[in-house]
This record gives sequence, C-alpha cells and structure tokens, in this order.
Amino acid sequence: MNKRMRRMMWALCPIAAFAGCTQTKPADAPQWFKGNTHAHSWWSDGDSPPEIVAAWYKDHGYHFLVISDHNTLQHGEKWVAPRRATPDAEQNYERTFGSPWVVKRQRDGKTEYRLKTADELRSRFDEPGRFLLIEGDEISDQADKKPVHLNGVNLVEAVPPQHGRTVSDALRNNIDAVLAQRKRTGQPMLTHINHPNFGWALTADDIAPIAHATFVEVYNGHPGVNTYGDAKRVGAERMWDIILTKRLGELRLPVVYGVATDDAHCFTAWATDKANPGRGWVMVRAPRLSPNDIVLAMERGDFYS
Repeated sequence: MNKRMRRMMWALCPIAAFAGCTQTKPADAPQWFKGNTHAHSWWSDGDSPPEIVAAWYKDHGYHFLVISDHNTLQHGEKWVAPRRATPDAEQNYERTFGSPWVVKRQRDGKTEYRLKTADELRSRFDEPGRFLLIEGDEISDQADKKPVHLNGVNLVEAVPPQHGRTVSDALRNNIDAVLAQRKRTGQPMLTHINHPNFGWALTADDIAPIAHATFVEVYNGHPGVNTYGDAKRVGAERMWDIILTKRLGELRLPVVYGVATDDAHCFTAWATDKANPGRGWVMVRAPRLSPNDIVLAMERGDFYS
C-alpha cells in the first residue's frame, strides 16, 4: 500500500466510525403483518360469537382481523338466540370465556346472549404490535336478482346497501358510499368486491369499468361461492386477469388488487364443505400495526395474498 492510499484510509476512518455510531434502525421500519378481512360471527350469520372468532385468529398467529358481518358494525346493544343447529357454540363460548364476561338471559323459553361491541372486543383482544381488530361491514346488496357483496374495511359507520339498476351500478354506488364516508371522516378506508362468482353474479365486464374499484377477492375460502369457476365460467383468479387486461390495456384505468380471504362462518365443525377459518389471508407490509397503516399499505399495493 503506497503512502497516498494510507493517508486516504486514515482520513476516512473517523467518518466511517461516526456513521456507524449514529446509524440506528428506524422506529417505523416496515414489518409484515398477517390478516384476514372477511369473517362472520353471531352479529349476522356466523355460527359463533365474535370472541370465539377473534380468539381463533389471534391464537393462530394472525396480526389483524376484520369481523365483517352483513350490513352491520358491532355497535349498540344486541341480544341473540343462537341457532339450534350449533349448540356447541354456546358451550364453547361459556367454557372459554365464562362469567362475568358472558352475559345471557332467558326470553320466551330461549337463551339469549348479549353480543359484545367493537369497543369491548378491542379491550379484550387488541395488543400493541401483536393483534388488532379492525371494524368492517359486508355490504350485502343485490341487483337484477343477483347478490352484490362488498367489504368496507376500517369504517366508522355501517354502509346501508345503495342498490342499482345493474350489478355494475350497485357496485359503483356502494364503493362511492364508502369513499364519501372516508372523505367526510378523514379516516382511511377501503372496499373490496367479494366472491364475484357467488350466485354467478359478477363478470369481468361488470367490474372492469368501475373507476374507483381497487380490490377484488381472487380467493374466498367459503365452499359455496364458486371460487374456481366451472366448465363454462372462469374462476375468480382468471376473472382478475381479464379485469386487469381490460383496465390497463383498453380502459386506461388503475390496477385492481387481488385479495384472498376466509369468509369464515363456521368455528364449531371442521370439514372441506364448511366455511372454516385459515384458508385465505393477506400479508401486509406496513410501518405499524394500526387500522390506518394497514389500509394505506394495501392501497399502495404493499401486500400479497
């Protein structure tokens, strides 16, 4: 090593040492969070109370969950008498959570349970950096006698079905209603179009022209929604490919992202013909585990299904 090179190395050493001493890991460095944005409870047609639903996901390593019951958020007082077809749900609920958490009464010869609100559920299950419940609502609409369902995620208020003359109109009107609530409240929200092949309701031509459509389920774990199509109709993943081709190649519209979900309804019996949890999820790369950060990361496309 010649004299000039030695002088350069000695000159650079203090700079390198200073840089090494001051370099720290950013406090909000992105992390990967596992979550499901579509599940059901006693607040609508799920077979179990929301505590059982939340506990399953938390116990199985998920970081966030949207309990997206039909046309409702977990707000206000609600009592339910569980369906007789699922008595195991009541036993499991009382055995797992017990008194005084479980509140029940007898009415007209039936046992009714008071459902916990979103605030009560968060007080029990939310854990900073580990698990988060995000409020959501499956907006369950119809048009032309076909089911039109979308999930609103991180809502402040439930969104009533907006209806429409065609399925495209209904999709557009419901998406616009979520966007209007987002603008009014200033809270980040997203909407994903659910199980497009449920009832063979939606096609790529219905979805592609909707300018504000940003997400569609390309996988849904419910056995009754025809995720894989049939001999005559394409599956949801192929439909997504057609939507992207039309939007990017013909309509000059932004990307629609593909989401995978459980659409879990069943937590008392396990079989391939049951809508069980653990079948579809998203991995989101966000700086923090918070509802707003999860939504904004998904909007950036910083996730995979």
